[in-house]
Amino acid sequence: MSETTSAVIRAHADGYDMAKPALMGRQAAGNGFLRAAVYARDGQPIRGLSPNADIARGFEAIVKGIDPAAPFEWIKSAEPERIGATGVLYLADISVATHARARVRTGISAYSLCGVTHTTASQIAMNEIAGLLREAVMPWDALVCTSSAVLETVRRVHEAEADYLRWRHGADTRIEGPQLPVIPLGVHCADFDFSADQRAGGRAAFDLADDEVAALFVGRLVYHAKAHPHAMYRGLQLAAERTGKRVALILCGWTPSERVEEVFRQGAAQFAPDVRLIFVEGRDPPRRDNAWAAADIFVTLADNIQETFGLTPIEAMAAGLPVVVTDWDGYRDTVRDGVDGFRIATWAPEPGMGTPLARGHEIGVLNYDRYCGFASATTALDLAHLVDALSALIDNPGIRKAMGASGRQRARDLYDWPVIYRQYQTLWSELNARRRFLTRPLAGAPANLSTNLDPFEVFGHYPTHQISATTPLTLTPGATREQLLACLDHPLFGTIPSPRDLTLSVFAAVETGDTTPTAIATRVNYPVSAIGRTLGQLAKMGVVRLG
Repeated sequence: MSETTSAVIRAHADGYDMAKPALMGRQAAGNGFLRAAVYARDGQPIRGLSPNADIARGFEAIVKGIDPAAPFEWIKSAEPERIGATGVLYLADISVATHARARVRTGISAYSLCGVTHTTASQIAMNEIAGLLREAVMPWDALVCTSSAVLETVRRVHEAEADYLRWRHGADTRIEGPQLPVIPLGVHCADFDFSADQRAGGRAAFDLADDEVAALFVGRLVYHAKAHPHAMYRGLQLAAERTGKRVALILCGWTPSERVEEVFRQGAAQFAPDVRLIFVEGRDPPRRDNAWAAADIFVTLADNIQETFGLTPIEAMAAGLPVVVTDWDGYRDTVRDGVDGFRIATWAPEPGMGTPLARGHEIGVLNYDRYCGFASATTALDLAHLVDALSALIDNPGIRKAMGASGRQRARDLYDWPVIYRQYQTLWSELNARRRFLTRPLAGAPANLSTNLDPFEVFGHYPTHQISATTPLTLTPGATREQLLACLDHPLFGTIPSPRDLTLSVFAAVETGDTTPTAIATRVNYPVSAIGRTLGQLAKMGVVRLG
């Protein structure tokens, strides 16, 4: 694996950990990506960037869980210059703008940044998207948009941000952002290749009769932030009535509380009384596999703006299931209406009607959940269209089989993680090439961040004098090494930043007659900046005089 086909991975376990109690789609996607990276490593280590050893070990444990033989190399966050040997830092989230600010101190051409979108609805995500035009984000950086719907969201935010920047700084303001490639999330198709025996075992696990058609939903069971279940309940109920077939609904997921689970159960009983409800803990892999194996139809009717791609439909396609989805966000890219399943038309209020929601979220009156929930509450789908689609699939095994086979082939051709990962490798190669062959000079690029300047610069007007490379030095009359050691050993000086051996060496250098920081730096082989800070500590202890 050469430097142009790999990346240093921001190694935070939260983005990849499938064992988290509050499992989110981004963890499932991150874990799938990491598996692809481990499988494609070509004998090279998985390189992970993290701020401390504990986080690095947590990430390494996930890597070893995928392949115990996979070597891991920890790159400390305090050593970002080491990223340059590989060339790209993969973030696993949307935070390209934030990391571009951090990169300024290392050098804006030191390496490329590659982020990926998950939700784009939160205030944090929107700030990151707008920040792509404000911060030191370069053409050799990229934010991967997982669907054409995400790309359009980014385009609309950038259009508004560019208008603001030109109003604020002038019509000639140069506005430049990163690459915005569309690369979908993936699925390891082999995970969903169930044999006839596995399918029979899955159906037996849920006591599904041969003439019972099983519809499946997999994912978080949160009606305000994922998919409101009412349409699914009513659609299945009405389709069962129309076809006269026995229908079961497998809800395979997890709820944030027992109260939410009870609401889901009550809703099914009230709105789909003739549909047998099967509740499955979706974080239990064997039970989840049984649910996938047992199903005849997959249904997910997302109606929430926090959705961007939708991973479960391509998992369903990999499992050979026909899918019924809303005509919404990334589902438009993945599911071909009438081929792999059906996309159900949706309705939402027109622009301008949501301004009170945006204002409420902006000022904190609406938290993120309520903001998304209120938007979702005003989004609807075409129920008649849904009932027609479900009825066609429930009533006709031949259609189910044909659409399932079509979806399985599509998943293998387009969404298998090795296929997707090769697109990332191509992207990283292109980003490295852009960075190497710069088309515009970097003269004048900042070396520091305006919000993270050297404290002795931004507060340099506070002291009466400043310690410089030529500041005269003398030992305080009567000062001794014992006096210095007494200070070093006292808790009052327990947080001084300079190493003890350096502090003692600098004192000894002054003691032997060196009279400037430059002379001491030469003697002890440390940068003048470190000597200056150490001398400030020695003066604080009263053993060295400055000036």
